[in-house]
Parts: sequence; C-alpha cells; structure tokens
Amino acid sequence: MGKSAHTPLVDSFGRIIEDLRISVTDRCNFRCTYCMPEEGLEWLDRADVMSFEEIEQLARLFVERFSVRGIRLTGGEPTVRAQLPRLVERLAGLVNDHGPVDLAMTTNAATFASSAATYREAGLRRVNISLDTLDREKFEQMTRRDELDRVLAGIEAAKAAGFDPVKINAVVERGVNDDEIVDLARFGRDAGVEMRFIEFMPLDADGQWGNKQVVGQDEIVATINEVFAVEQMPARGAAPADRFRYVDRSADDPGGRVGVIPTVTKPFCGDCDRVRLTADGRFRTCLFATDDHDLLTALRSGESDDQIAGRIERAVAAKWAGHQINQVNFIRPSKSMSQIGG
Repeated sequence: MGKSAHTPLVDSFGRIIEDLRISVTDRCNFRCTYCMPEEGLEWLDRADVMSFEEIEQLARLFVERFSVRGIRLTGGEPTVRAQLPRLVERLAGLVNDHGPVDLAMTTNAATFASSAATYREAGLRRVNISLDTLDREKFEQMTRRDELDRVLAGIEAAKAAGFDPVKINAVVERGVNDDEIVDLARFGRDAGVEMRFIEFMPLDADGQWGNKQVVGQDEIVATINEVFAVEQMPARGAAPADRFRYVDRSADDPGGRVGVIPTVTKPFCGDCDRVRLTADGRFRTCLFATDDHDLLTALRSGESDDQIAGRIERAVAAKWAGHQINQVNFIRPSKSMSQIGG
C-alpha cells in the first residue's frame, strides 16, 4: 500500500521543504563570466536529460505527496529547451492542499519579447529575469553576447503579459559592475520592477571566485541608501532575499522595493526550504551540496513512486545545516551554476 499523500518533507533541523527548483537544461544562449567559460561546457547528452513526462512525474510526487508549494524552472537557460510552454502547462495543473502550485521561472529573457505571453497563457505565474548591467559594452563583456536590447525588450514583454511582480536579478561583482548599483536600483524604480542584487557566489565554472570580489549586502544597501532612502521590510522567512522599501514609494509597488540575496555574508541556510533537481534528474538538497541522488535512473529502472519517495525522504533527512562559505571546511561544488540550475 502506498504512503498517504500530503506528508511534508522535513529535515533533521526542522526545516519544511516547500520549494523545488527544476533545471530543464544545462545549455544556455549566454556565456556569463560568473557561470561558464567562453567556449561553454561539455553538455549533457540529450538522452540523459529528463523528458517532460519524467519531470512531471517527479514534480507531481513533490507537490501531491510532499505538499511542495512552489516550483521554479531554471537552466542553463530554460527557454532554450524546445517546446517548454508544454511543460509549463503540465506543471501548472499540479495541485495540493495549498492550492495550485506556484510556478515560476528564471530566465535571461533574450527571447521573451516574442514568448512572454505564451508562457503566461500556459500557466507560468512569476518570472525572474537576469540583468547584471545596463551598459551595452559591459553587458557584452559579462555575457559574451550583444543582447542587452533584447533582454530589455523581454522585461517589457513580461510586464505586458501580466507577470506581477517582475523581479530582476543582478549578480554584483566587485570591479565589474558594482559601480552600477544605484543605476540598477533606479532602473527598477522607473520600470516598476523589483531589483534584486545577488552576492557573487563560488559557482563560476572557471573557479576564479574569491572573497575580495564579493560586494556584501551592507555595502549594497548603504550605496543605494545614499541616493534613495530605504528601510528594511519585515523578515523574509524562507525567502532568499532581504527586502527593503524605498521611503518615498509604496511597498505595494514592485518598483518601490529592492531586495538583496546575501548568500555569502549573511547566509539564510537556517530558513532554507529549497531542494533541486538537475537536468539529468539528480536530486540536490543544497545549491552547494557536494553530493546528489540519482532519481532519473531510479525512475527509468521502474522504481515505484513509494520507492522514489523513500529516496527523497532519506536525502532530505541528511540535508546539512548550511554551506559554510568562508569557513575553512568549505568545499566548493564540482559543478558550476549552469550545471546545477540557478
């Protein structure tokens, strides 16, 4: 007899898992310097990548059995996966006691000008768009692609399609784009989108990360506050971003808020409610985990939902307290961000 449904996933620290990140591809149409080398990486063989049916089967297990509330599609760049709106439509139909799953996607939006409405109609509820600079030359240096205009058009298309809020993610790297913090904040205010600054993490494929390149949350907030006065909003709970309200704007206005994800200087591991599936179906309980669990092979070998659920429960039970960046025992993951899924 199968195990009863709606059994929350709880780790040994009492954290309830409610957020599943699913990478649909390790491929990307950009080559961001903090993510992968210029020549790209050794891509997964297509036969080793989860099919839409396999993604749906595993996602259904997380949503219906383990009461996961949110799913975020990631990559690589998820929109390079052919026919992705079909998967969005399938996942948008997943429901549990909390209601329909909160389905989101992180994208560089380079192709979003022509597809945002399609994703919205398919059931995508929220979107985060990566934009690290507003300077065309710097954009090309950072992404190794001359696509700034298309990304800006993608942001406008996301707003027009009704995504609310549209969140913009900017990875801040000292000596690269830290001089644009205020410009990006102003962009968010003017465009009516929520800017979110992300501390530079040790997940670059070239392995060049160093603490000196990290611009911490306190510095980011102080830099913004010198031009646009801000005050901190209530605690984030399990959400990764600390959020701040512009004193001269309403917090109900997406452009009236700014967030910072302080992974390095103020880790939020104690409240973490996230787990991940890589494009090849490996289950990771932390972005910085040094091991993972092969659910795709188990699925393809004919294991039952109960057996796969047992694998998931055992993995979550062993979820560690935190990533330990900046501590002597920190071990850098062998995979880059694009291989894990952002």
